[in-house]
Amino acid sequence: MNSDTGKYIMLIGGAVVIIGGVIYFFHDKLHWIGHLPGDIRIEKENFRFYFPITTMILASVIVTVVLSIIRRFL
Repeated sequence: MNSDTGKYIMLIGGAVVIIGGVIYFFHDKLHWIGHLPGDIRIEKENFRFYFPITTMILASVIVTVVLSIIRRFL
């Protein structure tokens, strides 16, 4: 292990704290997550299938942008 490993662990921990705070304080405003157009939801009597493809694509784009911004400054 080196100092870069510690830096990455601290960044990941900070991100977890920030995401947890956003979810804790704004959970009532985030009800649209998982209900976007393109999310596949099949509900039958004894069967439920949910595949949030649009939500996953949006999350991937956001994570990619945030990581590219962080890499420019570090």
